[in-house]
Amino acid sequence: LTVLNAGRRYLQAEELSGKVFVTSGLGGMSGAQAKAAVIAGCVGVIAEVDEAALLKRHKQGWLMEISNNLDHCIARLREARKNKIALSLGYHGNVVDLWERLVHELDTTGELLVDLGSDQTSCHNPFNGGYYPVQLGFEEGKQLLSSNPGKFRTLVQESLKRHVAAINKLADKGMFFWDYGNAFLLEAQRAGADVAKKGANKTEFRYPSYVQHIMG
Repeated sequence: LTVLNAGRRYLQAEELSGKVFVTSGLGGMSGAQAKAAVIAGCVGVIAEVDEAALLKRHKQGWLMEISNNLDHCIARLREARKNKIALSLGYHGNVVDLWERLVHELDTTGELLVDLGSDQTSCHNPFNGGYYPVQLGFEEGKQLLSSNPGKFRTLVQESLKRHVAAINKLADKGMFFWDYGNAFLLEAQRAGADVAKKGANKTEFRYPSYVQHIMG
C-alpha cells in the first residue's frame, strides 16, 4: 500500500509497471519491501549489507534475484524498466554505493533511473549495528563497532551525509523520496546532512513521512 500510494500521490500513476523503487533493508521490518515492489508491479532494487538477510528473503521467494555487482544491477534495472517487468533485485552491498551509482548514471547519461526512493535501515539504532557506514565492508564494520565504537559513530555520520547528498541530487531531478518512519531523516539531520525544509522550522524535513503524506 505504501508503494502504490506513493506512486499515486507523487507520480500520478495508478499502476507502476516500468517505474523504479530504490530502498534498503531486507531484515525483520524491511524484508517485505521486495515483495511489495513486485505486487505493485514495479522494479524494486533493495540494498542490504548482510548476506544472510538477502539469502533468507530469496529462499522465502520474496526476493527474485541477488547481485553484488553494481554494473549488473544497473543493467537489470534498465532492462526491467524498459520492458516493464516486475522485478525485485537485492543488491548485496551498501545502499550509499547504489545511490551514488545512480547519480553517476544521471551525470554521465542524463538518465534518471529511479522514480521512487526510501530507506529502511534501522536508523533508530544507527550506532549499534542498525546502519553500516559505506566506507567499510560489513565484516569490517562489525569489527570496528566492537573495537572502536566512537570511530564507528563518526563513519556512520559521514556516511549519512553522503547518503543524503546522493538522494538530494536525484530528487532535484524528479525522484520522489519519503521517510519510512525509521528515523533516517532525524539521524541524517543530527549528522549535519542537508535534510531541512527550506523556510520551515527545524523539525520539518524536505522529504515527507509515509505516515502523514502517503498512508494518511
